[in-house]
Amino acid sequence: MQYRIYGKNLGFKVSALGMGCMRLPQIVDEVNGRAEVDKDKAFELIRYAVDHGVNYFDTAYGYHAKASEAVLGEALETFQCRDKVKIVTKQPFGVMSDLSSGGGKTIKDNARRNLENTLAKLRTSYLDVYLIHAIGKSSWGDTKQEKIIEAYEQFRAEGLIRGIGFSYHGDFDCFKDVLSYYSWDMCQIQQNFIDVERETTVQGIRLAGEKGVALVIMEPLRGGLLATPPAPIKALYEEYERETGAPQRSAVEWAFRHLLNYPEVSVILSGTTTLAQLAEDIEIFSKPESVPGCLTDGESELLSRVKTKYESLKAIPCTGCQYCMPCAQGVEIPGVFARYNDGMMFGNFDQPRRSYMFTTRAGRDASKCVACGACEKKCPQGINIIDKLKTAHEKLKGWIE
Repeated sequence: MQYRIYGKNLGFKVSALGMGCMRLPQIVDEVNGRAEVDKDKAFELIRYAVDHGVNYFDTAYGYHAKASEAVLGEALETFQCRDKVKIVTKQPFGVMSDLSSGGGKTIKDNARRNLENTLAKLRTSYLDVYLIHAIGKSSWGDTKQEKIIEAYEQFRAEGLIRGIGFSYHGDFDCFKDVLSYYSWDMCQIQQNFIDVERETTVQGIRLAGEKGVALVIMEPLRGGLLATPPAPIKALYEEYERETGAPQRSAVEWAFRHLLNYPEVSVILSGTTTLAQLAEDIEIFSKPESVPGCLTDGESELLSRVKTKYESLKAIPCTGCQYCMPCAQGVEIPGVFARYNDGMMFGNFDQPRRSYMFTTRAGRDASKCVACGACEKKCPQGINIIDKLKTAHEKLKGWIE
């Protein structure tokens, strides 16, 4: 297993591969629309990871209907390996600010109560790093106003946590503001070779490195979508290997290789569901060449062509310009189309359907469309939005978790 330094503040060494605990194996009851973690299989994964050098485990308050932390904690206690690993988890601002939950009179009271519950579930007296989960434009102002960072500093002073970080989905400008506001120990961002010009972009990776903040990458395989490429993408990989004599690599390795190349990256998270997936990841991250600077110019150019080919497979020509918004019924039109396009691009609807589940829970899914036609009049691409929303909804609905 390859190891890297975890930022300038904490400085400990971590496995370049981190095990994400958001996609643990599940037992699904389709009749009742419920799912629960398959503990036997999850324990097997966690034990295998530790035995093969993975020392970084990432979970969160809400993963697996709030069960992920408890499963991870029980597994680490069972295998008596807490002292061998780093545990990182997260609390969203929205959970802290829900005073109706009875956690306390203030947001800081709630934050403490939730941390105490998390420590109990993880069966540990401290967290190696505690994140403010999913900071973004909508919550960053409130996070500052409520002085949540000060609450986290108090937790650290009491020995309940050792590092303070945040996870982030969004553009570079807001990320830069958050990263520059405080001397963070770490930050966690979405990045992969498809999102290289989206989300925080390469600029965000470089900025974290300049500041010495431990940088953790989530969604390196775009929710697993990059692991099973459609035929046109396979053809590009095979053509490159044939013409250059390069060693054969799986699509998974190509995606990881893109991120391993960055010296600023401390950990790349992979949310494995099966032992085969985990074993493949560990094999890739244990290769002597899986180090910063591993990507050749030719390989970089290949991944650029692969990205372009993926984007050409989009079924709906939505550019995300937002001219169709706001929808009077609250439908998240560009978001619905983005999820549908992901499913069509990657030939796999699992992750788009899972993501759409949250859109549905928020009441912003395509079933809310009343076919008023207002959006179609504003669309510069001339998309038949009403019909396309129906098509997308049929493909995306039904995920159980």
